[in-house]
Amino acid sequence: YLRHWESLETNKDFQDVVRRLTKSLSKEQYKWTFIKPKSTNIANTPKDEFEGAVLDRFDKQQPKRPEGAGSDEFAQRLVNDNNEYQYYQPVYAEQSCLICHNVVAGGFDASGTGVSLGGTVTPGASLAEGDLIAVVKVSIPNGPTQRMLAWNRAILLATAIITMFLAMIASYAIVRYVIVKPLRHLRDVSEEISRGNTEQRADIHTGDEFEELALAFNRMLRHLTGVQQELREANTSLDGKVDELAQANMRLYELNMLKSDFLATMSHELRTPLNSILGFSEVLESIDRLDDKQKRYVRNIQTSGRTLLEMINDILDLAKIESGKMETRLSDFRINHIVAAQCDMARPLAERKNIDLEYRVDADLPPLHQDQARIQQILNNLLSNAIKFTPEGGRVMVAARRDDSDSLVLRVSDTGVGIAPEDQRTIFDKFRQGRTAVPGEDAMTREYSGSGLGLSIVKELCRLLGGEISVQSELGKGSDFIVRLPWTLEEQPRLDPSVLAEYEKFAKHSFDGQSLLKP
Repeated sequence: YLRHWESLETNKDFQDVVRRLTKSLSKEQYKWTFIKPKSTNIANTPKDEFEGAVLDRFDKQQPKRPEGAGSDEFAQRLVNDNNEYQYYQPVYAEQSCLICHNVVAGGFDASGTGVSLGGTVTPGASLAEGDLIAVVKVSIPNGPTQRMLAWNRAILLATAIITMFLAMIASYAIVRYVIVKPLRHLRDVSEEISRGNTEQRADIHTGDEFEELALAFNRMLRHLTGVQQELREANTSLDGKVDELAQANMRLYELNMLKSDFLATMSHELRTPLNSILGFSEVLESIDRLDDKQKRYVRNIQTSGRTLLEMINDILDLAKIESGKMETRLSDFRINHIVAAQCDMARPLAERKNIDLEYRVDADLPPLHQDQARIQQILNNLLSNAIKFTPEGGRVMVAARRDDSDSLVLRVSDTGVGIAPEDQRTIFDKFRQGRTAVPGEDAMTREYSGSGLGLSIVKELCRLLGGEISVQSELGKGSDFIVRLPWTLEEQPRLDPSVLAEYEKFAKHSFDGQSLLKP
């Protein structure tokens, strides 16, 4: 073949390239074979159907083959279990090929050179430009190629593994020293602060978000330290205020004790001569020689004396309740009898103002175990208030029932002047009335007579009996006072009188209170 190309190629530089290429390829296990159309040499005929199909395809394309199109036409396949690669390239006749390959009858070419592409041609055949001369078949062992590919794959895999391992090491180093280390530093600072070392600060200089986080963390610590200092100062000031408040409470308690003692003593001392006045007024009333004017004076003395006596009794009762000396006397009684009796006692007062006084109690209620006298006192005070603050022609209703929680519900309703919402919280305080009659005035200023102790006593008595009192009222439409007491009151343990005496002695001798509050 080399001699064949040397006879056709006039460029010596290209001939040198062909020689070197041929020499280098001669060492490889390449096999070159020509497959010719209509060849009589069995070595140049197709070996199987694939080669026959390739030869037919290239042969049929030659009349239509454009100029220079044959260089890009080829076929290929793998055989022998992919151990051999076969490459097929068509060779078409060109103008320079016709010199050697046109033959005459007898099997010799027209040039007389005797050069032929392997084997013989059909006598009398002639070639034209573009005709298929032969198909070059190159057989290349595929094993070295596969081994090289496998080696390349192994190198790529090893490179990928090494790259991944190095990337993991780099990622670990980045995470360990760029992310985790600042976070651990912040954690250590936080733990130190939790132990009370508020002077600790974060020291991070990474130039990224962690440094900004550390700066914000330090600002928070400085603010926290300042707030703690302010809190300590506030606590110190608050401790002083608490001490002052405790001392003031002790003084107020002492003053209240003095007031209660004074009221109790004064009331007791006033009640003795007052009883004498009432007694002598009754004696005077029984004298027949008194004229009408004198009898009216005697009745005024009796009315004023009884009113004053009621006020004194209220003051004494309140003093007993506040000092804890009032005791309960429990017994079994029926509430309907108590309600009926108290309403009958208050009826004359209601009739003077033309007030309709009614009561409603279930007749089949069982007896309750309570302090009868205190319940009578509660009902009497509520009825007195209802009649006092109800105008003429009004209505007062008393109702008693037993609810599902085994409690006595005592309701006193009236159609009186009502109580303003802002006064409903203060009407149970001592010496106070609602500002219903004198709007805009202080609760100590009152149009109606009375000491202002009735509702305060009712509240304390309800508490003494284990219950409570509430009010529902609308200004100008009336009021509802609801008392809730346990149906059965357990016996209260009585305080030892000696304990009460010691407590009073302690209170009286600790007026300054300072020695008890400071070490």
